[in-house]
Amino acid sequence: MARHFNFNHFYYFWQVAKEGNLTRAAARLLIAQSALSSQIKQLEHQIGTPLFRKEGRQLVLTEAGNIAFAYAEKMFVLSQEMHSVLRHKTLADKTVLKIGVIASLSRNFVENFIRPLLTRHDVEIVLDSGSAQELQEKLINHKLDLILSNFLPDRQQQFLFRMKPIAEQQLSIVGKPLPTGEVFDLKQDLPRQQLLLPGTGTEIRARFDQICEQLHIRYQVLAEINDMPALRLLARDSDGIALLPSVVVQDELRNGTLQEYCKVPDLYEHFYAISLKKQYEPEIMRYLLQRNQELTGGPVA
Repeated sequence: MARHFNFNHFYYFWQVAKEGNLTRAAARLLIAQSALSSQIKQLEHQIGTPLFRKEGRQLVLTEAGNIAFAYAEKMFVLSQEMHSVLRHKTLADKTVLKIGVIASLSRNFVENFIRPLLTRHDVEIVLDSGSAQELQEKLINHKLDLILSNFLPDRQQQFLFRMKPIAEQQLSIVGKPLPTGEVFDLKQDLPRQQLLLPGTGTEIRARFDQICEQLHIRYQVLAEINDMPALRLLARDSDGIALLPSVVVQDELRNGTLQEYCKVPDLYEHFYAISLKKQYEPEIMRYLLQRNQELTGGPVA
């Protein structure tokens, strides 16, 4: 006759393994430490081998413990996923799509991305802004379905995520309208201007500096801003000229407040849709990514 593990015992084991400490796990689970210890011992007795060994104050997984933890991780992550999927269906059978947005990302880009869903009555969109780390933690815990970002996660974490390129934007030099008939020459005119630039350490800035070095251009910095909404405001309200994708100031370009002086050769910003590697992907998310591919002509696979 097949033997079945006690689900609660297995869940408690999973929590203790993640904490590495019995006291902290008991506090998180709101049960007595002695009761938690007893549950773990019962599971070890049923399996027939220890799952933990003590190293100082820490509990370290044995070889059997590592195997059990790998299975537990799959079980309870899938359980959380199922709960998330079912919870995202409302009584009206609306699909709730929760999208995390890197705080520094252009709001125009975000609006353009979700536009295909704005006329649909079967979808509710929830936008959550934050840092990359905050949003990635929410994605891992199934509190988000998708993250919009202009950079990829750290290499050490990339194995957790699907990272789909959804667009690329060539960067431009933008400023107040030039006198009629005047043409901006990047090499000659850039050194005479005060520049609003993304901060040092960003991929865009590093590539821009390489291009300027190749063209023997020395420029003057008015301000360094890593937040695209703030860069948009300064481009509009200051006397400096800005380096940014034109989508950031699409409204100002349309109404004539700003002018695109030129596109910077070989300088692009890349945008990604980041989701968790999991078995279920909401149909509405697949639709959104496919629709954006059709609208932009960019790859999403």
